[in-house]
Amino acid sequence: MQGFDPRFKDFPDYIIGITREIWEDRGIATLHQYYSPDIVVRSPASVVVGNQGVIAATLATLAEFPDRTLLGEDVIWSGSPEQGMLSSHRLFSTATHRGDGVYGKASGKQLRYRIIADCHAIDNQINDEWLIRDQGAIVRQLGWQPADFARDQIHREGGPDNCAPLFSDKIDKPGPYTGKGNDDEWGQRYADLLERIMAADLAAIPAEYDRACQLEYPGGVTGHSHVDADHFWTSLRASFPNAEFRIEHQIGRDDPMMPPRAAIRWSLQGKHDGWGAYGAPSGADVYIMGACHAEFGPWGLRREYVLFDETAIWKQIVLKTG
Repeated sequence: MQGFDPRFKDFPDYIIGITREIWEDRGIATLHQYYSPDIVVRSPASVVVGNQGVIAATLATLAEFPDRTLLGEDVIWSGSPEQGMLSSHRLFSTATHRGDGVYGKASGKQLRYRIIADCHAIDNQINDEWLIRDQGAIVRQLGWQPADFARDQIHREGGPDNCAPLFSDKIDKPGPYTGKGNDDEWGQRYADLLERIMAADLAAIPAEYDRACQLEYPGGVTGHSHVDADHFWTSLRASFPNAEFRIEHQIGRDDPMMPPRAAIRWSLQGKHDGWGAYGAPSGADVYIMGACHAEFGPWGLRREYVLFDETAIWKQIVLKTG
């Protein structure tokens, strides 16, 4: 771990360790140390440049959810300490809605949801990030439907002409990381599988997924076996049948005491011109930032974790439909 604090035994230990130090140990000031001053943080809802913005957002989140935990389920990574490393960190978060904030008046409701954060780090510092929270799971547990939350959000942000712009490649800011991951066989296998599904080759699911697979999908939805995988991916693609699906980043790893696994970050960009998970076709231009983790076993894909922000998708649709 050349260039990194020697107390971290490896890169996953660094990522999990600083996450706990910042959030649960309240070391928010360490963001000056662990995040570069000009870091670019992208989420489906925004692009933020600079660690001052990250600190402000962290304080606001902790004011609304003071007991929030971030439980690191896995870190799938590529690169080297000398050239920089990219981690895809999957977390399971718990929190109680105890303060007023972007999710409305404090409700006291307890939340459970996942996050995937892709971070580039070199010399003990993160300088580029892509962050996706399961907003659909969060708002549903608070009593909202994602479309209704999106409408309310537009209103609170000043209406259609003034609301905050969502992430797309048109407003992206260049950061220091320009890599695409690695060429490990497991990352390539999962990338090929997603490409087949997005090309409407749904026969790929029974061919490549374990029949007893466990599936974790946006909205806090847990599924099992081929029928649930088919329903999820078909419902998404049917809403955007002509949109361009693009693999943005892929990593594969086969580590001791772990199943072979893959991390894929992807985008889906185009018109909402089909019936599917997002209702009647609206003609809205939609950009979706997505991230997936997969674990493989002797009978194929055993576990799949998929995240994107349903509220960001609905916000784009609502801005079109009014």
